[in-house]
Amino acid sequence: MTVHYESVQLDALYPDAFDVAAPEAGSVGRDVWPRKPAVFIRKRAAAAADSPPAEPTADLATEGAKPEHARELVAGQFGLVPPWVKSASDAKLRSPKLVNARSETVTTSNNLRGAWLGAQRCIVPMMAFFEDDFRSGKAVPTRIARVDGKPMGVAGLWERWSGADGQIIISFTLLTVNANSHALMHRYQQPGAEKRMPAVLNEGAYDAWLTAHPEKAREFMRAYPANWLTANPVQK
Repeated sequence: MTVHYESVQLDALYPDAFDVAAPEAGSVGRDVWPRKPAVFIRKRAAAAADSPPAEPTADLATEGAKPEHARELVAGQFGLVPPWVKSASDAKLRSPKLVNARSETVTTSNNLRGAWLGAQRCIVPMMAFFEDDFRSGKAVPTRIARVDGKPMGVAGLWERWSGADGQIIISFTLLTVNANSHALMHRYQQPGAEKRMPAVLNEGAYDAWLTAHPEKAREFMRAYPANWLTANPVQK
């Protein structure tokens, strides 16, 4: 399970790679962990449904976005909070368990079905994600990134939770795919457990992913080529 990733820190990479404006300086830390603030990209048309004027997680919209793209950058927490959760304390407990979402069960999971069928898909910008390598007998944190050093756009789902007291939580999760036979990713995570990896999108598929019909969107749930990724142990 991917519980830690490295956010995009260089402002210029947001418009260059994702066609959105960069977030406010200092609003997103370099290392993102469960329940920490981060950003994701969604189609702009979705804003009308969940962004009342006083929403506390302010929308970080792009200026001058191309009409056909209409993408926007949104602030949210890493770890999805389903809309049926009854309290903020319950949301706090559940969200760390929903930092990842199995792409195979999005239509059957009570936590994810509404977001999937409601086309609440998003792209999570990151420079790398981290997995543990247990081949030496102990966990060795490993940074996995693109070979060319460019940022990755990972497929995700976002959700909006409203509390009885008016509190609002915007959150998101990373969609994952099976990686048992992946030439690189099969080395990582717990021995004997199913290997999973984030569903990294091809750059030219961003808008298609955000706007696809739910059944068509399943076609984007595939493993990223191993030869396009590089893995390096984290230096302490």
